[in-house]
Amino acid sequence: MMKNNKNSILLVDPEFDPNTAPDCNLLLKITCDSFSYAIIDKSRRQLKAVFDQQECEDICFSIALALKQDSYLALPFKEIKTSVYTVNTIAIPNELYAEQDLNNYAKFFTEEQSDTLYTQPFAQFGFTSIFNLQQFIEDTLDTHLADAKRYEQNAPVLAMAATVNSSSLILDFTAGSFNALLQKEGRLIFQNTFEIDNAEEFNYYLLLLIQELDIDTAAIAVLISGIIDENGDYHACINRYFEHNSFNLPPANDIDHAILENMPAHYYSSLLALDLCV
Repeated sequence: MMKNNKNSILLVDPEFDPNTAPDCNLLLKITCDSFSYAIIDKSRRQLKAVFDQQECEDICFSIALALKQDSYLALPFKEIKTSVYTVNTIAIPNELYAEQDLNNYAKFFTEEQSDTLYTQPFAQFGFTSIFNLQQFIEDTLDTHLADAKRYEQNAPVLAMAATVNSSSLILDFTAGSFNALLQKEGRLIFQNTFEIDNAEEFNYYLLLLIQELDIDTAAIAVLISGIIDENGDYHACINRYFEHNSFNLPPANDIDHAILENMPAHYYSSLLALDLCV
């Protein structure tokens, strides 16, 4: 079953029984301009539902409204994982990380953010992420999804990167932004999110990344996921500069993704990679 509204889509397995929610995981991804969720039946190893809303003018309002009105989000899930965009994040190399210094790191964060600090170790990349969320998002999640494990936005992209052995530039798109992550020899070199309105702006940021990070475009592979169309304008920009690029497909090969068969599979790779986060 597929339902389309302006800037949003809902895909649901017609055999999905909400009463099986205790066997399912809910994955919720909140970016700076979109949110999406997936329901995975862990016992049957099936993707049961995917919702995606792009181009949210007020992401806080959009996610709060969905949590109040969407009956699927109110189900009693086995486990809930949510990744949330935040500007308040610091990556501390593990050799410098000390738990007793957390409040010192918080001094760099803005006042409108929550007092709750989260830590997320990324052992493969040798650092620990420290972050907090906007107070409104924090309060909204506490009200509706109190048991949700909380990660920052790039956590599922890093989960995908952890499965890649070679140096790579990972680009994960929404309709109005992209997250760029560069890794070399198992080390995270760069990560940031850029808001874009068109291919010209994307081209500018892509060239800036190539120049400032000294990327060897003939050697670095580009892995692409999110809301980007093959042979579209953004894809053409990538092809213009990089010799090797491919689409990052959903990482859980043992999960039946039949409900996505009429969609580009890479659209929801990073959303589904959230299930890999621990």
